[in-house]
Amino acid sequence: MKRILTLLLVSILVLSACSSGSKDKETSGTAKDTKEITVLAWDPNFNIKAMNLAKDAYKAINPDLKIKIIENAQADIVQKLNTNLSSGTTKGLPNIVLIEDYRAQGFLQAYPDMFYDLSKSFHADEFAPYKTATTSFNGKYYGIPFDTGVAGLYVRTDYLEKAGYKVEDLQNMDWNKYIEIGKKVKEATGKQMLTQDPKDLGLIRMMIQSSGSWYLKKDGKTPDIAENKALKEAFKTYKEMMDADIVKPVSDWSQFVAGFNSGDVASVPTGNWITPSIKAEASQSGKWTVAPFPKLSGIANSVNATNLGGSSWYVLNIPGKEKAAEFLAKTFGSNKDFYQTLVKEMGAIGTYKPAAEGDAYKAGDDFFGGQKITADFAAWTEKIPQVNYGLHTYAIEDILAVSMQDYLKGKDLDKVLEDAQKQAEDQIK
Repeated sequence: MKRILTLLLVSILVLSACSSGSKDKETSGTAKDTKEITVLAWDPNFNIKAMNLAKDAYKAINPDLKIKIIENAQADIVQKLNTNLSSGTTKGLPNIVLIEDYRAQGFLQAYPDMFYDLSKSFHADEFAPYKTATTSFNGKYYGIPFDTGVAGLYVRTDYLEKAGYKVEDLQNMDWNKYIEIGKKVKEATGKQMLTQDPKDLGLIRMMIQSSGSWYLKKDGKTPDIAENKALKEAFKTYKEMMDADIVKPVSDWSQFVAGFNSGDVASVPTGNWITPSIKAEASQSGKWTVAPFPKLSGIANSVNATNLGGSSWYVLNIPGKEKAAEFLAKTFGSNKDFYQTLVKEMGAIGTYKPAAEGDAYKAGDDFFGGQKITADFAAWTEKIPQVNYGLHTYAIEDILAVSMQDYLKGKDLDKVLEDAQKQAEDQIK
């Protein structure tokens, strides 16, 4: 009798476990007849807001699919992916995850089998080449592009005019011209030309990508520092701006934003995602323009277009992947009307080229004197040089941030870059 009771207890426990597992699959989107998928992203005012708009747009196509959006800080998402993927544990992973473009290759090359191939879900050639390059590995596309980090030069036109310049003078400009204008602006207005955080090398990053160069060689793994002509010129340009005393030092994001909102600086060279922050100071409406990003002086292949930031959506290779892929394909992957909504509702610009023909992209912006800034950014997006961000962007920038300070303090530039090259080679194996 005791043995029978034991067997019955074991049977109950097994059935209970099976029932529990079945319930988990239904709620997490792992059953074949998936009715719910989960999305993991950061920034409720931008990435998550865009995903909620996509969720609304998709209701007309499939009202039965429940899309659960979970907010986590980007650092927490990176840690979660690394922990789960390295251990081979899929429990708790989302169906869709947002990954910053600078980090994407690190995940794709380390865990290619953990991401779902989206090559047949969308037409990659309808997106800007520089963007799809970050989402592909071994000839397959694993991510559907989201926002472009296409950069521009935001300029106070009133300060510019006081210095004797016009908006036309900013076209096809290089950094030498920018520094020249900066000196005149400071002389005429007492204002600095731009802010810089010594810990943040975003400006260097933008400068070298405008020349089709990166911290790594085309293989995305080998450090390219000591012999990198674009990087050397970017370092020289950075120092020239500092020496010209046209830079206002800042130490964090709030000081960066306060620099232009308070009117302390005349320009902001950065990604288009800064537009809402610039427009937040309504009293400055009509006093701004956006010009093409300056190109590097003396570098033949440098262009007036570059990128800073941006991310893409990836589907993890877990049950529910087909529904997740279909959802992305019908929204971020092909829906021109949806991209107009992104521009109208939140000013988010994608790299989906057909969307540029829509009305929202062609509309003028009163804050920028009626300039069609979205159309301009879309046009510059197509000119951004394609580079391989590779696996070590931030690791190398940690090294170069120290190198830059050594250079500014007087250390020979060639020696600075040679030492950084050796350190990067030692650190990145």
